Amino acid sequence: MEFNVRRLAADAGTFLSRAVQFTEEKFGQAEKTELDAHLETLLSRVESTKHWTEKIMKQTEVLLQPNPNVRMEEFLYEMLDKKVPMRANNHELLGECMIDSGHEFGPGTAYGSTLIKCGETEKLLGSAEKEFIQSSAINFLTPFRNFIEGDFKTILKERKLLQNKRLDLDAAKNRLKKARVADARSAELNSSPPLGEEYVAHFSYMLRFLHVRWLKLCAEEVQQAEIELRIAQSEFDRQAEITRLLLEGISSTHAHHLRCLNDFVDAQAAYYAQCYQYMVNLQKQLGSQNAIFPSTFSNNNQPAGSSSASISVPTAQPAASLPAPPPSQASPALNELRSTSGTRKARVLYDYDAASSSELSLLADEVITVSSVPDMDTDWLMGQRGNQKGKVPITYLELLN
Repeated sequence: MEFNVRRLAADAGTFLSRAVQFTEEKFGQAEKTELDAHLETLLSRVESTKHWTEKIMKQTEVLLQPNPNVRMEEFLYEMLDKKVPMRANNHELLGECMIDSGHEFGPGTAYGSTLIKCGETEKLLGSAEKEFIQSSAINFLTPFRNFIEGDFKTILKERKLLQNKRLDLDAAKNRLKKARVADARSAELNSSPPLGEEYVAHFSYMLRFLHVRWLKLCAEEVQQAEIELRIAQSEFDRQAEITRLLLEGISSTHAHHLRCLNDFVDAQAAYYAQCYQYMVNLQKQLGSQNAIFPSTFSNNNQPAGSSSASISVPTAQPAASLPAPPPSQASPALNELRSTSGTRKARVLYDYDAASSSELSLLADEVITVSSVPDMDTDWLMGQRGNQKGKVPITYLELLN
C-alpha cells in the first residue's frame, strides 16, 4: 500500500509538471523543444495516410452497400460479434419476381419464357455481386481497417508517449534554468552580518539573510536538476527513435495497400466481365427467341429515328429476324440497277445500326442513294448519304421510281 501511494504521488507530480509546462508553452512563457524536420515530415505523412484511408474505406463501403440502414445493421452485428444474416440483394429480388411472373403468365408463352430467362440472369448477376462484395471486403477493406485499428493506433500511442517525454525534457530544462538563476543570485549576496552592529537594528538584513539561505537551498538543486535533465534527454531520444522507426514503416503500409488496390481492381474487372458475359448470353437467347416469334418481338411502338437501348455488342442479327422485302418492290428493278451499274434513290423502311465500319447506319423514312457494286453479296447494296458511304441491307430499303 505504501508503494502504491508513493507511485500515485510520483505520477501526480509528473502529470502536474507536464500540465504546467504545456500551459506555459501555450502562453509563450516557456521554451519548447522542436522535433527534427524528418520526424515532422513522417508524422505529417502518417496523418495524411490515416485521413485518406478512412475516406477511401467509407466511400468503398457506400459503393458496395449503398443502403445506409443495411450498413448500420451490419455494423451493429459486427460490434456484437454476430454473423450477419444472409439476405437477397436487389438483383436476386428482381430475378425472383420475374421468374414468378413468368410462371404465372406461362412458360410456354413468349412473354413468360422471356421473363423467366431474364429472371435467371438477374439472379446470376446477384450472385456475382455477392462474390464481388465478399472479395472486396476481405482483400481490400479488411487490410485498410487493420491499419486504422492496429498500426495507426500503435503509432498514435507512441506519438503521445513522445509528447510526454518532450514535456518532461522541457520541464527538466526549465528546472535547471531556475536552479542556476538561484545559484547565481545567491553568489552575489553577502550572507555575513555587518561588523559592530546589532542584528536587532538590521531587521531588513535578517529578511535578506533568510532569503539568501533559501536561494542557497535552491542552488543545491542544480546538480540534481542536471541529473534529471540527462535522464529526460536520454528517454526523449530513445522514444524519438522508436517513433521514427514506426513512422518509417508507413512505406511498407503503402506498398501493402497498393497490392490490396490491385486485388480490388482485379475483382472489379472480373465482376464486370462476368456480368457482361451473362448479359451477352441473355441477349443471344432473346435473339434466338426473336427468330422463333418474329411478330411477337417486333416493336411497333418504337418512334422513328430512335435506336433500341442495349449492350453495345457487335453481334449479327439472325437472318430470320430481318424484315422481309416489301411485295411492291419488284426484282426487275434490282436487276436493272445491277445491270446498269447506275444509282437509284431508296427510302429506308427501318432503323439499322451498322455492325462494322464498312456499313452505313440508317434511319427510318430517310432517302439515300444506292448503287450496285460488282462481287457484292446479293443481299446488300452500296448506300450513300452525303459524304457518308457504306453497305446497306436490301431488306431495309424500298427503291423509288
